Amino acid sequence: MLLKPITILLLFSLLSANCSNLLVFMGFEVNKKYIATELCENRDKPEMHCNGKCYLMKKLKQAQDKEQKQERQSQKTQIQDALIVKPQVFKQYSLAVIKFHIPFSTGIPQSIKNSIFHPPKEVN
Repeated sequence: MLLKPITILLLFSLLSANCSNLLVFMGFEVNKKYIATELCENRDKPEMHCNGKCYLMKKLKQAQDKEQKQERQSQKTQIQDALIVKPQVFKQYSLAVIKFHIPFSTGIPQSIKNSIFHPPKEVN
């Protein structure tokens, strides 16, 4: 019941982190008229035909700088994680492998070790 909203929220947060430029551009397109009339640096100079593009460029640069800062931070933590080395003790185990062969006469598996090393038989 609670799994679906959490899944949607996590999916949206992952997509928004990777598509920050797209979200800035979409926000600009939605609020284009307001940005051109209220937030544009060149709103007093209509001959420049800026129409809020200066504001868009500033926001895109801020988003790019923020993304680069986050990337540098994540690289820093990855390097720190790679440099912190805990001493590991590696133990080498050797396993004695016992091979079995089945003689044609009896059909019962016997260890090779036991079949080779046996006392001689007495002949009477």
